[in-house]
Amino acid sequence: MGMKILLTGANGFVGGRVSKFLLDRGHQVRQLRRQPPVDELPAGVETVIGDLTNGQTLPAAVEGVEAVIHCAGLTGMWGDLSTYLETNTMGTVRLLETARREKVKYFVYTSTPSVVHSGLDLAGVDETASYSLDSTQPYAYSKMLAERMVLWANGPDFKTLALRPHLIWGPGDPHLLPRLAQRAVRGRLFLFTKGPYLVDATYIDNAAIAHVQALEKLASGAPADGQAFFIAQGQPMDINQLVNRLLAAVGAPMVPARIPKWLGLSLAGSIERFWRFFKLSSEPPVTIFTARQMSSSHWYNLGKAQRILGYRPLVSLEDGLRRVAESRIGQKPQDW
Repeated sequence: MGMKILLTGANGFVGGRVSKFLLDRGHQVRQLRRQPPVDELPAGVETVIGDLTNGQTLPAAVEGVEAVIHCAGLTGMWGDLSTYLETNTMGTVRLLETARREKVKYFVYTSTPSVVHSGLDLAGVDETASYSLDSTQPYAYSKMLAERMVLWANGPDFKTLALRPHLIWGPGDPHLLPRLAQRAVRGRLFLFTKGPYLVDATYIDNAAIAHVQALEKLASGAPADGQAFFIAQGQPMDINQLVNRLLAAVGAPMVPARIPKWLGLSLAGSIERFWRFFKLSSEPPVTIFTARQMSSSHWYNLGKAQRILGYRPLVSLEDGLRRVAESRIGQKPQDW
């Protein structure tokens, strides 16, 4: 018999796909949304209007559910640290406290591998890698604090875990693919020389099914609670090759690697200082974080997720690229 589950971020890229997989496996879904849905929801889905930044709206969302899957969060490569902390860290703490008070049994949190990324190569590391304490990267820092709170909250009657899906992409992607395509079309996407820099991205269905598997393993009594798990495709490749394969799938122009790493990092630092000095609210064309991501290896050992959660990618890299290409038939990169 399925569980009744509160899902945050259900109108987002990951949360929307998680919702579909939950329904397919017989679970009931209650969605926490800030605004009422525009379209009619599928059978088995109900909605509660609320906000993670307002703890008074959370009890109604959590009441009567057995589990929480927390996908909602503020993403981005730039912004004020306090804003990220309020949404990603304190919002998660409020939800944790409410869930525990309302006797929720299971809590699955969508984290990110960025919680351990400090700019150095991460080649096949596992979950014993140390957290990055770099507070100049507000998104990663806020997610790191939130993940630690989720894992600390674990106990016999309130089992928690965190998933770290890496660079999620696929049809309907509102983040990675549009950013790459728009910058490639405008001639503003720069790739670094002196690789290879190996990365392992994640097709959307693989990230989504991992959430469902994680919850079901928690409920089965498997030794998954209190832990974090890396989730990825299991197919590391040079980031320049991966980016160009993604660009090809959406019909965007290919981008050659032209920028030396030292120059890219130097330029990113100068641009950030300029933005901060003039207190510009827009996102810089490149940040230190993105420059580091584009010029270092970051792929992860998936052994623990495979062993404990039973994680196996549903969709290969090649099939995922084909699905993206099919979804973009008749559309141009600049349409994003």
